[in-house]
Amino acid sequence: MVPVGVMLWQNTYDLREERVSLPHAGHRLDGVLARPKAGTGPFGVVVFVHGDGPVDATHETFYRPLWESFARAGYASLSFSKPGVGGSGGNWLDQSMQDRAEETLAAVAWARARPDVDGGRIGLWGASQAGWVLPKVAAKDRRLQFVIAVSPAVNWLQQGRFNLLAQLREDGASRHEVDAALRRRETTLRLLRQGASFEEYRAEAGNDARDMTADRWRFITKNHTADATDDLRAMRGTPVLLVLAGHDVNVDVADTEAAYRRLLPASSLRVERYPDATHSLVRHGVERSRTRLTLTAVFFPRELFAPGFLADQRHYLQQTRRGTPVRSPRDRA
Repeated sequence: MVPVGVMLWQNTYDLREERVSLPHAGHRLDGVLARPKAGTGPFGVVVFVHGDGPVDATHETFYRPLWESFARAGYASLSFSKPGVGGSGGNWLDQSMQDRAEETLAAVAWARARPDVDGGRIGLWGASQAGWVLPKVAAKDRRLQFVIAVSPAVNWLQQGRFNLLAQLREDGASRHEVDAALRRRETTLRLLRQGASFEEYRAEAGNDARDMTADRWRFITKNHTADATDDLRAMRGTPVLLVLAGHDVNVDVADTEAAYRRLLPASSLRVERYPDATHSLVRHGVERSRTRLTLTAVFFPRELFAPGFLADQRHYLQQTRRGTPVRSPRDRA
């Protein structure tokens, strides 16, 4: 019984979760508003923008430790399941990055309309693929208080090439295997430039197309030219916390950091680096072991994240709330 008790205790959070819904683009999105345990507000709100994949409102509970940290800073968290996931209608694979930005703007407007929300204290939190959504939203809504960008990329095609090569290195691929993978990638890019249908792609790619679906191909054709450069320029002045991991095989963090520093004013940008973290900000040693990852997620979910990450997220909001531009000791620009 002790392990069960530990599991229940570790998975109990200082939050009040309310199921909410948002009508948007002809369907209903199902979501969660997670408010601080005590108080009536008005609260600031962190609107969550998901990365790639079929992500539900809680990200299979992965978000809850973050929500708790934000609640301790006096902020609620708002997160909707992607279209076609959980109780949400539609299909997230039908979306462009612009569609995702419009959806996020609708979520922000929904939050501002609530009497228990402080409309002047609304910000965004997004990871990975959200890097192409967050700047679009912040460029459009100049009232946003902050943006927290976790492991974002800037250019879709550059990110894809980096991820391919990094994964091949991790797998110990030979030079011959790397060259073959790059040739396959060039074939895919050519077909994308030509606007090829899924059937045309499948006919040319052969066995390489076995893991691709028609919906996924359509999603890629809509988004493979995504680049955040112009939107980052357009959002200049919005406070940004850029979070980067030391073991990120998905995103070239050096390229991302260079772009953010080039495009955003130093006065509004803060960078936090976590050398022991993976792309998802999970501890590297934990993520490398499926058994350890599962046990940690079940029994000690707050310990999934890299040391300091949850506390730093809370401190950033506390400083932002006070309007104090405190820079991180990790940020040695």
